[in-house]
Amino acid sequence: MTKNRSNVPSNRSAAISDEAPAPDRKTIRRWQRYLANERLEERVYRDLAERRSGEDREILLELAAAESRHQQHWIDLLGDHAQKKRTPDLVTLSLAFLGRLFGSVFILALAQQSETSSPYQDDDAASAEMAADERIHAEVVRALAARSRARLSGNFRAAVFGANDGLVSNLALVLGVGAAGVPNTVILLTGISGLLAGALSMGAGEYISVRSQRELLDASTPDPESRHALADLNIDANELALVFRARGEDPTAAAAHAHRIIAAAKSQHAPHLPVLDVGVDRDELGTGLGAALSSFCFFSSGALIPILPYLFGMEGIPAVLLSAGLVGIALLFTGSTVGLLSGTAPWPRALRQLAVGFGAAAITYALGLLFGVSTG
Repeated sequence: MTKNRSNVPSNRSAAISDEAPAPDRKTIRRWQRYLANERLEERVYRDLAERRSGEDREILLELAAAESRHQQHWIDLLGDHAQKKRTPDLVTLSLAFLGRLFGSVFILALAQQSETSSPYQDDDAASAEMAADERIHAEVVRALAARSRARLSGNFRAAVFGANDGLVSNLALVLGVGAAGVPNTVILLTGISGLLAGALSMGAGEYISVRSQRELLDASTPDPESRHALADLNIDANELALVFRARGEDPTAAAAHAHRIIAAAKSQHAPHLPVLDVGVDRDELGTGLGAALSSFCFFSSGALIPILPYLFGMEGIPAVLLSAGLVGIALLFTGSTVGLLSGTAPWPRALRQLAVGFGAAAITYALGLLFGVSTG
């Protein structure tokens, strides 16, 4: 059953006519905001296309052209009211602002969120074609964004995890020790020790982790020298098909694949022998040293924040509240950043990050209070 969700006729693609009821002011403002969103999204896609080349550029220009078509729909509906300029919604404005500030990965992540949360599906004033366009645009942008996220996922992952671990672990450590009633100098020494120990541990752990993953990939990568044996294989009865079957191809596809490669290797016109490849991409892992340095630096920067009040001589409850407040702001920032890059709303991720961090700190603070009482 379809419900009537606007002041326009049930024919979603029809413009306002003399027979249709005139839209009220609220409806006009909503359509004007839709028009403003479409105009800004077109500019964002065209600006991003200027930074890209090849297939990515063509795809982005096609998306911009689609947004231009959507604008005309709202212009037709609004008539003279289309001249009135409205401010786009917050997500669309954030898309443009953060994209200019941080680069294309934020543009694509926010564009994915914007396209996914399009209101056209629930508004009869938008045509069915426009609603379908927005659904497909979300998938197009998701695919484009996946490439940018892959380039960030190695060292960026180490940086974000390092900062979060530094914030939470050192806040919990400082508050737990402070609640036990020890002197300010002990709290500060504990915080600095936690910073150094944690940063060194995180850096070493990331280095070992990334190096181990690369070594495992190396063990799974075919020997490049094996290509020199291809020309000598029997094209009708060969073992190469077994290689492709071991990689997951069915027997028929594996035999055809092997036949093509051996034929190319035997050809006098082949410029060089084809290389066997499993398609492993190491870029998203980052480098061991890069991940270690990112983790060390960001853990240190995160772990420094909880001890800042104590560095400046604050004590007692004021120091605890300021330390927790500074860490809370930092957790909201890192959580919202991860949310934006994942193409979802930033606030749920930010609040989840805050809840986890403060939960851990609250537990250690309570334990510190109990320890202080029991030894007092």
